[in-house]
Amino acid sequence: MGLFNAVNLELARGIISAAESRRAPVIMGTAEVLFPYGPLEEVSYYLLPMAKKASVPVVIHLDHGLKKETCLKALELGFSSIMYDCSTDPYDVNVKKVKEMAEIAHAYGATIEGELGHVGDNEGSAEGDSRMDDPSRFFTDPKMAKDYVDKTGVDALAIAVGNAHGAYKLPPKLDFGRIREIARSVSVPLVLHGGSGLTDNDFRQAIREGISKVNIFTDINVAAVEAEFQRFSSMNKGIIDLIPAAVEAVKQETMKKIDLFGSGGKADNGMNAGGTGTVDVELLTKLVADEVKKHLKK
Repeated sequence: MGLFNAVNLELARGIISAAESRRAPVIMGTAEVLFPYGPLEEVSYYLLPMAKKASVPVVIHLDHGLKKETCLKALELGFSSIMYDCSTDPYDVNVKKVKEMAEIAHAYGATIEGELGHVGDNEGSAEGDSRMDDPSRFFTDPKMAKDYVDKTGVDALAIAVGNAHGAYKLPPKLDFGRIREIARSVSVPLVLHGGSGLTDNDFRQAIREGISKVNIFTDINVAAVEAEFQRFSSMNKGIIDLIPAAVEAVKQETMKKIDLFGSGGKADNGMNAGGTGTVDVELLTKLVADEVKKHLKK
């Protein structure tokens, strides 16, 4: 599945339209570093109602929550998923902070993503400025991954394997063997950040090796602007002349990613339509039984 950040209504409309057109479940949200362009509470005013109204399951996710207060605010607003990014902290601190937040998120009925290793940023990235001379020093250690997941209780794990946020200046080299090794050692879905700019073959191989969620922002962000520039042939234009072009461009780019990731046509697998993410009775029974077994073992 793809996560597509939507810091304004045009991005959100394009993402939802693409997901509905392809009958694909989708993750939509924002990140703390994007708040200057769309404050968290204001973004929630359209993200949450659109998710409920959609005819496909839509998760609303806080990506890269950097502060505890930010994660708590997202949960209070009704986000169904959060990421608490403590990847720059020492390992023990990362584990402690994320474990505490996982317990809180689960109490809200939400899921949580953690990050082990550290995904850096390409120059000019909207996601941040943590550029690193040698990214391989911050790659996720497969041997630590299982320990991290077991101790924190996260529902998904973001890994660093040669990926970076923003537009790549040089072709990235993903460590597919590392993805494979991590996937074999943990039981939770793996997340690939910095998806924009990777080749189609990179995506296909990463998914084959164990990636379940791919984060996209730069590609749809740039597609919207390019479409607006093409429409802006003279100053005889208003914003209402540009909005449809941006929405359609985001829709087309998102559909490309949905097709590439293979999530099209899976909107109703195990879930009822209507965008509420309501799990069917059989699946719900299985999930509850699994949780009860876990507690009995303890």
